[in-house]
Amino acid sequence: MRWIHRDSVIRCDHDGRVRNRPSQQWVTVAGVPALVADDPSGREIVACPNYGATVKPCAKTLAVRVGYSGWVRVDRRPVVLSHLAGFTDGSPPGQVSYRVRDPRQRFVGADR
Repeated sequence: MRWIHRDSVIRCDHDGRVRNRPSQQWVTVAGVPALVADDPSGREIVACPNYGATVKPCAKTLAVRVGYSGWVRVDRRPVVLSHLAGFTDGSPPGQVSYRVRDPRQRFVGADR
């Protein structure tokens, strides 16, 4: 599994893009800040095409279900890995996930 950083591509099931915002700047992968817990939670999702009269598009990420390293930490916070998954606030509630589509780096990895 690869470390996830600010430029990694994370998308909802409908293909909306999560806007990554790292909470730390001092540990980087190829000059790009790595994401740590709770960075993927509460982030904006843009361009989700899931909309309609009774349908809510994905706008925010909810809590991470899986995707934190059990071993590697930055400032006592686990790094985010490429098996990241969680739900969005889109409809139907509790069924739309977000996942890493492309870690955008091939240098740094970790086993859970």
